[in-house]
Amino acid sequence: MYFCITRTRQASQRCSNVRVVFFIMPNRIPFHKTYTNSHDLVALLQSRGLTVNDPSKAERYLDYIGYYRLSAYMYPLLRIPKEQHQYKPGSSFGQVMTLYRFDKKLRLFIFNEIEKIEVAVRSAIVNVGSELTGNPFWMTDGANFTDQGKFVHTMSLIDNEINRSREDFINHFKRTYSDTYPPAWILAEVLPFGVMTNIYSNIKQNRIKKSIAQKFGLHVAPFESWLTIVALTRNYCCHHARVWNKQNTIRPMIPNRMSGTWITLPTDPMRVYFDLCIIKYFLDVISPQNDMCDKMLHLLADYPSIDHAAMGFPQGWQQEPLWQR
Repeated sequence: MYFCITRTRQASQRCSNVRVVFFIMPNRIPFHKTYTNSHDLVALLQSRGLTVNDPSKAERYLDYIGYYRLSAYMYPLLRIPKEQHQYKPGSSFGQVMTLYRFDKKLRLFIFNEIEKIEVAVRSAIVNVGSELTGNPFWMTDGANFTDQGKFVHTMSLIDNEINRSREDFINHFKRTYSDTYPPAWILAEVLPFGVMTNIYSNIKQNRIKKSIAQKFGLHVAPFESWLTIVALTRNYCCHHARVWNKQNTIRPMIPNRMSGTWITLPTDPMRVYFDLCIIKYFLDVISPQNDMCDKMLHLLADYPSIDHAAMGFPQGWQQEPLWQR
């Protein structure tokens, strides 16, 4: 008998043909910390060695941004061992806010570039699927998908989007036509990008999946892997999560062959730099004259104190073939 040991029910659902045992970790303790107001938090930071030149201004930032959110940008300034919560000499609250502002602008920059990828991928899935199946309603036809359980779940998401949509074109379709669902090119306009990637991964006919991936110069497996990375990165940006030094939770596949230009230097695929490379690759296919590199260089130049290595940038990345176009 095999056992899958997990602490979450969601994780257990991913394990099949195993007996699941939940253990209560013996070292867990009740949460005992109490709420601390911004005035006292500024005093606490000062006592730990963080320079705060304008305490009242710092209090406003803590009130309107939140200590917990900003603590992620304070962490790199802590001395080792970080568990002692003492800041490196010369560390300041101004540095924290500089890092916070950079991360905000990085998210906005990434989100703007991903929008172009999302629109292009959405269009490719709709167009190729509609042409090769010869069915305008192929996305809501279970015969076109491999995993029927996944298809049923996708249909529930589609139903939710259709029912709550207030888009004029959806209301027009409901008033005008007797079909239960709109054709793929209308339906795709109200579906989240994550739903579209799930639709792609579940397509039964490999020739359809292959034709869509080939539009971006990739084989099916790396294309699907990179779509997941793009979708996750998009979600980080949408939900205002930290991205600048975040460790990815999924390792992207590195293609053996691809039609476009790629990187050559050793790079950590779990860092945001690799995500940026994926985005740049897609943009080079979609819009060969894109200015992503120029915009990124300007952003980095505006924040010279930012540690590029923490984002996974290798030395000499600007000379990579990918970034020379």
